[in-house]
Amino acid sequence: MESTVPALALTLGAIIGLVMALTGAGGGVLAIPLLVFGLQLPVQQAAPIGLVAVGLAAALGAGLGLRQGIVRYRAAVLIGVIGMGMAPLGVYLAQRLPNRPLLGIFALVLIYTALRMLRHPRQTEQLPAAVLCRVNPKDHRLAWNRPCAQALAGTGLIAGLLSGLLGVGGGFVIVPALTRYTDLDIRSIQVTSLAVIALVSLSGVLAAALHRPLSWVVALPFAAGAVVSLLAGQRVAKKLNARHLQQAFAWFCILVALMMLARSVGWVATKA
Repeated sequence: MESTVPALALTLGAIIGLVMALTGAGGGVLAIPLLVFGLQLPVQQAAPIGLVAVGLAAALGAGLGLRQGIVRYRAAVLIGVIGMGMAPLGVYLAQRLPNRPLLGIFALVLIYTALRMLRHPRQTEQLPAAVLCRVNPKDHRLAWNRPCAQALAGTGLIAGLLSGLLGVGGGFVIVPALTRYTDLDIRSIQVTSLAVIALVSLSGVLAAALHRPLSWVVALPFAAGAVVSLLAGQRVAKKLNARHLQQAFAWFCILVALMMLARSVGWVATKA
């Protein structure tokens, strides 16, 4: 069985990369269920492996965004540095919590993410008062002030904690926050979020490696599959209906979340 683990990890990673390419989401939130069910790993082991794959894929996307000049690097650094500081705390808590409660928490996060995707078309218009970080029309940079910095710092706190605790990149927190608090265009928001995810993932992986050895036999092929599949999937994504793909993925997330809830309450066998 162990000889097939790298090949299976590569296949599962390819699924992650394809989902990220086709939907623009789902990296971290789908990586953990695949590792839990596909390789029978506890959340504590699956989380850092998922972060390796999601972090590398995010770094690739952020690097392409930097070349295009659309990454808001000051915002990314603020959110990312605070998130990097919080990720070790999340890892610390994850290593001390039983596996079943973590599965339950992750399932609820997965359902929340899915429901946000399903109601995405009915985007509410931003209230002017909620836009704390506005782009200066003269130099096209974000005009910083205390409320803006506080809002982005709070985003980093939440994203970092969840990243370390559950092994998610935090994009489902970062993207809505940047959408609410800034008037950036969606493409700039997405690549800025990827830059943050890359930073926070790095911190989470390093912190997890200090608590227990990382299974590189699983992590490396899993990450390789995600990166290669993401690059290939981006070409296919342009030809498909993004909205339909996102809806299908959301319902799939709900199905997976229900399976994880069943496992968390003992209805499905799990490792301690």
